[in-house]
Amino acid sequence: MFDTNRPDRIISGLSEYYHSTGSGTTNVLKLFREAAVRVPAYRLFLHEHGVDAGSVTAPEQIPLMTKANYHERHPLPERCRDGLLTGGDIVNLSSGSSGTPTVWPRSVLDERAGAARVEQVFRDSFQVGQRRTLAVICFALGNWVGGMWCTSVCRQLSAKGYPVTVAAPGNNLDEILRVIDEIGGHFDQVVLLGYPPFVKNVVDVGLARGVDWPAYRVKILLAGEAFSEQWRDLMGVRTGMADPVTDVAGLYGTADAGVIANETVLSIRIRRFLAGRPEIAAGLFGDSRLPTLVQYDPDTHVFEAVAGGTLAFSMDGTVPLIRYHIEDEGGVIGHAELIEFCRQHGFDPGDGPQLPFVYLFGRSMFTVSFFGANVYPDDVATALERPQVREAVTGRFVLRSVEDADRDRQLSILVELAAGVQATSERRDVIAEVIRAELLRLNQEFAHYVPENYQLPKVELRPANDPEHFPAGVKHRYTQR
Repeated sequence: MFDTNRPDRIISGLSEYYHSTGSGTTNVLKLFREAAVRVPAYRLFLHEHGVDAGSVTAPEQIPLMTKANYHERHPLPERCRDGLLTGGDIVNLSSGSSGTPTVWPRSVLDERAGAARVEQVFRDSFQVGQRRTLAVICFALGNWVGGMWCTSVCRQLSAKGYPVTVAAPGNNLDEILRVIDEIGGHFDQVVLLGYPPFVKNVVDVGLARGVDWPAYRVKILLAGEAFSEQWRDLMGVRTGMADPVTDVAGLYGTADAGVIANETVLSIRIRRFLAGRPEIAAGLFGDSRLPTLVQYDPDTHVFEAVAGGTLAFSMDGTVPLIRYHIEDEGGVIGHAELIEFCRQHGFDPGDGPQLPFVYLFGRSMFTVSFFGANVYPDDVATALERPQVREAVTGRFVLRSVEDADRDRQLSILVELAAGVQATSERRDVIAEVIRAELLRLNQEFAHYVPENYQLPKVELRPANDPEHFPAGVKHRYTQR
C-alpha cells in the first residue's frame, strides 16, 4: 500500500511549477484514452453510452460528463485512477448549491493549474512580486473548498518566491480585523480573499470600527459569486484603492476543479466598457445580462460551449474531468475576436494576456419565474448597488415568487439591512422602486411579460445577520422556490 514512487512524482511536478509559469498541458484525447483504461467508472460510463474508446478520433465524439450521469452514479474511488482514492491527499466538499454536497478528492499536484491563475492576478494586477503582501483568507475553513484551497495555493506562491505571508482567520470577522490590525502594517499591501458579500461586510464593519483601510493598500480577490462593476467601484471607494481595475479581481472557481479562469486587467477593461453599453453587450453575449468575463489557459483547461448555451471543460486531476458539463450558462470567445469586436465599437482595450475568454451568467436553476419572465439575482444585486440604497444594505437578499391571500403572484424580495440601519416604510419603498427601475432597464422579459401593476416588487427588510434568512458564516442562497 505504501507508494514509494509518490515523493518523486510530487517533487518533479512541483519543481516544474516552481521553476516555470506553466503547470502542465491537458490534451483532451490523451486524457480520454488514459481514463478509458485506468478509471473504472469511466470505462463503464463509455460502455453505457455505446462508445468504443479505440474509435474516438475527435473530442466531439466523447459523451458529456455530468454530476447526474457520472459522479452521482459511481462510487468515489471508482472515479479515480486504478480505483484508488488514495491518489488524492485531501478531500473538499462542494457548497451543495445544487442540492447535495459532493466530495472531490485532489492532490497537491492538482493545485498547480489553479495556482497559476491566482499567480497571474497576484503578479500582473496586484504586483505582488514587488510588494510584501499579507494574504488574508476570508473564506470559510474546513471541508469547504474555498478556504483550504486558497490557503494552500497562496503558500505555494510563497514557496515559488513571491513575498507572500498567509493569515487564515477564515470567515471570523473579528479575527480578520484583529490580524490586520496586529500585522497588516508590516506589509506593503493586504489582500483580502473571500466571497463578495462577506468581504464587503469585512470592509464595512472595519470602517465602522475605525479601520484605516487606505493605510493597508488593500487588494481584493474574490470567488464564489458574480459582482457588478458598480460593486467593484464601491469597494474601491470604501477601501481607498488607487484603481479598482487593478485592485479587485474575480476568480472562476468550482469545487470540482479548483480555479479554472480569472479576471485580468484586460478582461475587466472590456467588461467595464460593456457595462455602460448594454445594447452592445447584448449583441455580443446574446443576453441583456452582463456576464462575468474571464480568461483561461487552454494548455490546462479546455473550455467549450455546448448545445443550449452552456459550458463544458476538460482538465486532469485526481478525478479526471473530460468534457465535464458544468451547466453554467455562457460561452467562449477567442482573444483576437473579442479585441476586434471592441475596436469595431470604438474601444481599444489595450494590451493584456493573449489568452481566450470565457463568459458565464451562472445557472438557470437560480432564476425565479414571474409571469413567464426569468428574474435573475444579478439584476436585483445591481439595483442594490445603486447610490440611492447601497449605504443602507449589505447586498444580500432572497428572491421569491409567492402567492398572496387572493392567489395572485407577487415578486417578493427579502433584503438584508446593513448593521445599525433601521427598517422604515420609506426605506422599503425606495428600495422597491430602485429594484423595479433596474429590472425594467436590464431585463427585457420582465419589461414585456410582467403587467405594469405587478412590476413593483414586495420588499421586506430584515436586520443584518437575520438568523432565518441571512445567517452569518454561511454561503448565501439568493433565490427561494
